[in-house]
Parts: sequence; structure tokens; C-alpha cells
Amino acid sequence: MKNYLNFESELKNLEDELDKLKDPYNQDGLSEVNTVKIGKVEEEINQKLKKIYLSLDPWQTTLVARHEDRPRAKFFIENLIEDFVQLSGDRYFGEDKSLIGGFGKFNNQSVLVLGQEKGEDLDSRIERNFGMMRPEGYRKGVRLLSLAEKFKIPVITFIDTPGAYPGVGAEERGQAEAIAQSIEQCMKLEVPNISIIIGEGGSGGAIALASSNKVIMLEHAIYSVISPEGCAAILWRDPTKTLEASKAMKLTSKDLLELNIIDEIIYEPIGGAHRNKDEILKNVEISLKKNLDYFKTMSSTEILDHRKNKFLSIGREKGFEIDEKNPLGSIRSNKLEIVKLLKKNKYIGIATAIILVIGLYLLLL
Repeated sequence: MKNYLNFESELKNLEDELDKLKDPYNQDGLSEVNTVKIGKVEEEINQKLKKIYLSLDPWQTTLVARHEDRPRAKFFIENLIEDFVQLSGDRYFGEDKSLIGGFGKFNNQSVLVLGQEKGEDLDSRIERNFGMMRPEGYRKGVRLLSLAEKFKIPVITFIDTPGAYPGVGAEERGQAEAIAQSIEQCMKLEVPNISIIIGEGGSGGAIALASSNKVIMLEHAIYSVISPEGCAAILWRDPTKTLEASKAMKLTSKDLLELNIIDEIIYEPIGGAHRNKDEILKNVEISLKKNLDYFKTMSSTEILDHRKNKFLSIGREKGFEIDEKNPLGSIRSNKLEIVKLLKKNKYIGIATAIILVIGLYLLLL
């Protein structure tokens, strides 16, 4: 049975009508297929899909990213990776089934694959904790990343999580430290790592595995520091203001590409990835092949510098200038922009002066 989002009610009615037209023998008084009408209804469905999905607002995009039928990490691993051998356990506490990890071959090249898996039905979703990893999941990821670096094997990660699991047990076992270790391990890898956000990229749970040379998003995926509901509850004390929150957060692939947070968008079939899984599979395969080939001629030092440059350049378009000859070295503040800002708002200037005084006082202690 197909699942429909709240803004797809017209599509549901049309597709129900189409199903009846294609199976007339279950209806009284009909005994043949009306191909002309079927063609008209199919054309109307395609037009509705284009109209809806070419004008999604950020909150609707969030709902598409969370769609029950959306292809998960397991789907991509099973269909893109040959000879996949899954590895389990963090060698400290136990196995976290919300992370699938192992080695296999992509395009005849050995790769390490890590995939955050939400599950396909209620039982598997509970088993995989809805894609919310615990500390043992991140530590398993660190263990496998270390193996990949040891044997010079590229890394592919599929990101799909609402965030790290916030339970008491996870905190007791060092959730924050495990996430920090995962980010550190990703950043210091001397092999290429490519992350694809296929659904939700939520908070530290996502960045723990998405600190990569290339961060790629499916067209209707989202990537944010907090969920729109959480943001609305904090800023407006009203969890229903999800549209305002999602607009302000710039969590869509288009916004994030403009901000240079991500490197590429993989476009989805009209109607979302769940409507044509074969097409999205092909698009992901093409993107992975292209990006893995990009790093083939690079040395380990160049790969490491590429990743560092990528993250150091984020957010520096306004207020700072990067020395193009040495992006990792000299960073010159854009004094003119800062002076303009201080003149425009005297309170910012006062606050800045107070912070500087406090900083100098602490240094002299």
C-alpha cells in the first residue's frame, strides 16, 4: 500500500482512480480497459507531481525526507556494493544495529561502507532504533574507519538519522565523546571519504560520519543542526511553527549548496526517490563513481588537505577573506566589513569591547 503525505491528497485520489481503471473487472458493469482515459489520468498525475514537487517548501521537503517508503541505506548497499561483508561490534560494549558497516566492492574497487539504517517496517525500526545511533555505533564506525585507513580503502557513508540517541544509557556510555572521536577519525583520514545524505541528516548524529571530502545530498534530503520541531519549540515555544523554523534553518539541499556546506545535489525523480528507486539508484551510482575517480590521482596528503580546506572555508564568504595561496595558513579578517558592522550597531561594539577586556583580564591571571 502506498503512503501519501498530507499535501498529496489530490494525487491519492487520482492514483486510486487509475488503479480502478486498470482493473475494471472488479467493478460492476465494466469489462474492458479504457486506455484513453488511463492515459489522461496518468498525464494528470504527472502534471500534479511536477507542480507539487517543484514548489516544495522546506517543511514539505522535511516530510519527503522522512517518507516511510524512501530508500534506506540498506537498499543502496544491497544494490550498489558487491561482495559486501558486514562487520559488527565496537569491541567495548556491543553491537549497534542502527549502523550497517562493512567492506565490499563498488565498480570493482574495494570500499568501506557505513550506512545509518532506520528500518523498513515497525519491527526493524525498533530493532534499529529508528536510525538513532548509540555510542557503540559511533565506536564501531571509528574502528572500521581505522581499518579502511590502514589498508588504504576509500570510504562511502550513507547518512539518514534524526540525530544521535539521547537516552540516559547512551549518555552514561559517553555519547558526546563517541561522536567527537568519530568526527576526529573522519577528519584525519588519509583516504577519500564520500558522504551521501539520503534522508535526514540530523545534528551531531549526522556530522559524526559526514565530516568528509565530499558531502552530497539527495534533492529532497535535509541536513540541519536540530529538527524543525525542536527549533520551533526552543525559539517560539511552539512546536507547530515548523514551517518558520525550517525556512530559517536553511536545511534543504538547494540552500546548503548555495552556502557551500555541501558539494553536490543528486536530483531525484519527480515525486521523490520513493517513486522510482531504480532511477535514484542509477543517479547515486553515477555520482559515487565520478567522485571516487576524482581522488584517484591524489596523494594521501592532498586528500587530507582537501578535506581540511573544505571545512575551513565554510562560512568565510562574509567578514573574512581566505588567502588563496595558502588556505590553511594566513586568514585575513575583512576589517572594512567589521568596522561597518560596529558602526551600524553600537551595542555590538560595546559587547565586543567587554569581551576583549574580559579576555585580556583572563590572560593576565
